[in-house]
Amino acid sequence: MAFLLASFITIISFTSCSEDPLDKVPLDSYTDASVWTDLKLAEAFANNLYTVLPSTQHNWNDRTNRSWILSTACDEAFNNFNDYDIWNLNSGALTPDNAGNFDVWKPTYATIQNCNIFLSRIDGVPGDEATRSRLKGEVTFLRAYAYFKLTSDYGGVPLITTPFDLNSNFKVDRSTYDQCVDFIVTELDKSAELLPLTTSSLGRITKGAALAIKSRVLLYAASPQWNTSNDINKWKKASDAAKAVIDLNIYQLYDKKYEDLFTTNNSEIICSRLSSKDPQWSAFNGVEMFNSPSGFHGWANFAPSQSHIDAYGTADGKDITDPSSGYNPKKPYVNRDPRFYKNIVYDGRAYGKPEFCQDRYDAGSSNKAEFYEGGLDSPQGWDTWNASKTRYTFRKYCDTTYNYNSETQTNKAWIISRLGEIYLNYAEAQFKLGNEGTAIQYLNLIRQRAGITVPLAGLTGTALENKIRNERQVELCLEGFRYYDVRRWKIAEETENKPLMGVVITKNGDGSKTYTYTKVQDRIFKPQHYLLPIPRDETNRTSLVQNPGYN
Repeated sequence: MAFLLASFITIISFTSCSEDPLDKVPLDSYTDASVWTDLKLAEAFANNLYTVLPSTQHNWNDRTNRSWILSTACDEAFNNFNDYDIWNLNSGALTPDNAGNFDVWKPTYATIQNCNIFLSRIDGVPGDEATRSRLKGEVTFLRAYAYFKLTSDYGGVPLITTPFDLNSNFKVDRSTYDQCVDFIVTELDKSAELLPLTTSSLGRITKGAALAIKSRVLLYAASPQWNTSNDINKWKKASDAAKAVIDLNIYQLYDKKYEDLFTTNNSEIICSRLSSKDPQWSAFNGVEMFNSPSGFHGWANFAPSQSHIDAYGTADGKDITDPSSGYNPKKPYVNRDPRFYKNIVYDGRAYGKPEFCQDRYDAGSSNKAEFYEGGLDSPQGWDTWNASKTRYTFRKYCDTTYNYNSETQTNKAWIISRLGEIYLNYAEAQFKLGNEGTAIQYLNLIRQRAGITVPLAGLTGTALENKIRNERQVELCLEGFRYYDVRRWKIAEETENKPLMGVVITKNGDGSKTYTYTKVQDRIFKPQHYLLPIPRDETNRTSLVQNPGYN
C-alpha cells in the first residue's frame, strides 16, 4: 500500500549540523523531533486526523468526504452532476478501475498510517498526562472509525497497527470481517476509557461518540449481510451497545423546531464535525447553495427520489398505501408526515424569507417553489442547468434564515451520530431479540418527537420490521445511512435494481395540477455491489484477494 503523510504540520527531517546561516529550520514547518517533544504540536498533528470524519463540505475532489454523495448512491436521491463518479455505481458499471472519487481505500489508509505514527510516539511526548490521554483516546477513536469505514465498504481488510516505513513489507493479508469488527470494538472501548464524558470544545470526540459508533458497528455486524445464521448473540451485543449510550443519560431528543436539529448545536447531537465559514461563492462548502432549487439560484445537487417521498406517511403515521390513510394522489403533498415538510422542498412549498428572493417577486412569482412545468424551479425556469431532475430538493440541513446568495455561508456541523439514531438502533436490535414492545416504544419516541400523535400499535413480525426500516429511511435521510442500510439488510437487489423516479407536474388551466411519475435514471445493482471493489492498482501491488464479482 502506498501511504502519503498528509498532516497539518509539515514534518521535515534535518540531517545537517552545519552552522551555515542558511541551515535553519523554516518558521512555517517543524522537524520530526520537535513535533514529538511538544504536546501542542502533537495535538496539531492529532487535530488533522479528524479529516477522516465526514463534514458538510462538498469538495468532490476530496475522496474521504462522502457525506452527501452517499444519499445519491442509493434509492434516496439523484446526483445532478456525477460527483464522485457516482453514475458508474448507479448504472451497475462499477469495476476496480472506475470507482474514482467514490473509493476511499487509499486516503483512509493514509489516515491510518498517520494514526499509527501518532500512537507510536505520543507516550514519549512530555507534558500534561490528562491531555496526552485525551489525545490518545481521540486518535484511537479516529483509527477505529477509519477501519469501520473500510469494513463497511470492502468487508474484511488488512489490519495495520504500526507505522510503515520504507523497509516495511507492504503485503499484509486481509483479516476477516468478524476479526475487523472485534478489533474496531476493542479500540472503541479503549478510546471510551480515555475520553471525557463531555467537552467544552465543540467537535471534540467524547466517550459518548465512541460508544455511539460502537453501537453502529455492532448493529451492522448483526445484520443479514454479515450475520447469515442470525446469531442472536450478535443482536444482543448490538442491543447492549445502543443501551449503553442511552444509559449515559446526557443526551435528549431535540424537542424544539425539528429543522433546527440539523443547523444548531443541541441536546441530541452526540458527535459532529465542524466546517469553517467560507465566502459566499465558495459554493462547494455552502450547504444551501448546492441543495437549494435552481429558481433560488441553488444547484439542486442532491435531489430526493420519488421513492423517498413516498416513504413519508400521512400525518397520523399511516403509510400512504394504507386505504385508511386518507392520502390523496391528486394532492400528494397534503396531510403528510410532519418530517416531510421539514426535510423536503416540494412544489408549492415556501422556501426562505421573501426578501431573500426579490427577483422572484419581480418576475411575478413568490418564495414558493415552482417545480411544475414552466415554473421558475423547473427545467424550463431559471438556471436550467441546475434544475432538479426529480422536481424535489432537500430542505434538511439548510439554514433558511440567511441569504446564501449574498451573505457568507453558515458555519455548519455534519452530525456523525445523534440520539435519534441510537433509539432506532436499539429498536431494531430489540425487535430481533423478540422484544417487540420495546421496539415499538422507541419508535414511538422518535415519531412523537416528529409530531405524529397517533402511537404505533398492533404491529408485529414482518410488518413491524418494515416499519423500523421505514422510520430509518425517513428520520435519517441525507445523513449517510440509507446506502449502508439497504446493503446490510440485503435488500439492495430490490431497492437499487429499478429506475430512480421523479415527477413531472403540469399546471392546468383551472389551477389544478397533474402529477406524472417518470424515470430520471436507470439503476442497476449486481450481487457484487454489496461491497466496493478494492482498487486494481492496490491488488496488483499487494496481491490482496479482490472482492467477489470484480475479478
